[in-house]
Amino acid sequence: MTKVFITGSAGFIGFHLAQLLLREGMQVCGVDGMTDYYDVTLKKKRHQMLLQHDGFAAHEVMLEDAERLDAIADAFQPDIIVHLAAQAGVRYSLENPRAYIEANVVGTFNVMEIARRYAVKHLLMASTSSVYGANTQMPYAETHKADSPMTIYAATKKATEAMGHSYAHLWNLPTTMFRFFTVYGPWGRPDMALFKFVDAMLDGREVDIYNNGEMYRDFTYIDDLVRGIRLLMDAVPVRPDSEEDIAEGDSLSHVAPYRVVNIGNSDTVKLIDFVDAIEAELGVEARRNYMPMQKGDVPATWADASLLQSLTGYRPQTDVRDGIAQFVAWFRDYYQK
Repeated sequence: MTKVFITGSAGFIGFHLAQLLLREGMQVCGVDGMTDYYDVTLKKKRHQMLLQHDGFAAHEVMLEDAERLDAIADAFQPDIIVHLAAQAGVRYSLENPRAYIEANVVGTFNVMEIARRYAVKHLLMASTSSVYGANTQMPYAETHKADSPMTIYAATKKATEAMGHSYAHLWNLPTTMFRFFTVYGPWGRPDMALFKFVDAMLDGREVDIYNNGEMYRDFTYIDDLVRGIRLLMDAVPVRPDSEEDIAEGDSLSHVAPYRVVNIGNSDTVKLIDFVDAIEAELGVEARRNYMPMQKGDVPATWADASLLQSLTGYRPQTDVRDGIAQFVAWFRDYYQK
């Protein structure tokens, strides 16, 4: 039985991934700090649902607490680690940057140390499309430069990519970094656009629309995302003998068993069209509050997911209207609205 150690298991993505792995009969050890960045009740409910499976064990611990984290890993002895826990949120990083250094950099170092000690079969760690920063070459490909982060959040995630590469090289530790693109769906985070829009519209409150709606995002449905992660678990990178052995378009390092992979829908949706689709699903007209671009935001994101497809045979494809319908159904049921 494969033993998977997931950080951030009470988070939006970690919860859905753990559900998928448990359905496949894997043993999952989940750790989560249960921080109050957003509603802790939602996080606890996710863990409660996972604990209905015999193969799941939950631990509340901060990533920065290396001693406790090590003890949990020592008892579990993982085969694979999927590191999803992080201090998330682009805008919050403007208010509390230290939290990002502590959780995203120090916490990731502690997770990599566990992976090194156990020589796990595969270490998979979450990055973000935000690392592409000021890059205007689209769609974003993993081989593009990502040297101009626009926020401390993006900078910490780029730092973890560099840290991951060094560990992969030094310890021959197979490592895959995945860059996520605007993930949405049932059990989503309250700080994300879809959750905020639906909540505000059902309560008759204004919806803040930044850059006057002239923004584009590559919305990725949660089921597509975790399916991509699951398939990448089996796509273990191997250190190549030479650069000539690396296929065109592959981000595989020439000196390490290390790769970066986009997981996105390979499509862009205009923010105004996104709001229109929510209105259509809710049967409610939004009170739109048009605002300028927020500091640290980028006008557009767009994933090239061809590497994911070549490695796994899979490409996310959920239409945003179908994904919105699934979220709204969950939201109305959970909050009885």
